[in-house]
Amino acid sequence: MRRRNKSGNWIRSVKTVSTFPPQGTFTHSSSEIARIMARRDASPFGIGSAVRMIQYFINRAGRNLPPKRYRALEGAKRILRRRMLSSQRGSGARHPHR
Repeated sequence: MRRRNKSGNWIRSVKTVSTFPPQGTFTHSSSEIARIMARRDASPFGIGSAVRMIQYFINRAGRNLPPKRYRALEGAKRILRRRMLSSQRGSGARHPHR
């Protein structure tokens, strides 16, 4: 059985060195965050990785994240997901019903 962190703040113990978005990325508007995170230098593993990084940032901030900032980050995730879906449709990458 896995040992549970006493405080329940598992996100604090996560250390990552894979990718680093530019300093101050998450302080911009949702469209600007999405534009920055879609770049190869910010998320070299693709748009899905960018969405996961934004979600990680939301989880890491926890209750200290102001509602306005939370809405901007969620908006950036929506923009990136739409971009991911449109690129999959346009490239013929996935055709689940064929």
